[in-house]
Amino acid sequence: MNSLKSLTNHIIKIFIISLFISAPFLAQENPVSTKKNNSLDSVFIMTKSPWGAVLRSAIIPGWGQFYNESYLKIPIIWGLSAWFIYNWDWNNKNYNLYKNLYSQYSDNTNYKTYRDFYHDQRDLFSIYLGLTYILNLVDAYVDAELFDFSVKENNYTGQPMLNLRMKF
Repeated sequence: MNSLKSLTNHIIKIFIISLFISAPFLAQENPVSTKKNNSLDSVFIMTKSPWGAVLRSAIIPGWGQFYNESYLKIPIIWGLSAWFIYNWDWNNKNYNLYKNLYSQYSDNTNYKTYRDFYHDQRDLFSIYLGLTYILNLVDAYVDAELFDFSVKENNYTGQPMLNLRMKF
């Protein structure tokens, strides 16, 4: 019980420290404008920080999508993660059951077959959960990078126009 309490305290401390460390990266700058030859030229500043979105999603999966205003992706990420965690737990329980049965009755090869099957399934769901977490980070980065990307319709031709800004 004390180890669980200690682990919880460590997780809370790591979370608070990571928030303070990530705070400078999450700050955004204001657009800068300069005057040249009586014309107003502005420098493009992104409205969403891609690495800020990644850091947010790394701390709490889905927080980067909330930051990027992609609210419909949050239940998908949480739902997939919950499904993979549920299946990992179920396969882990069955793996432990058949591991104990095989250790008691080593002459029954069915127990060994089931034990190996549930072990492989548990490991597979661990990989799925890790991939979901990584794809959550990649999605937060790409969504923040393309936040300013817009497709508008040309008023004269009625055709879509792509507005893409590139930084050099």
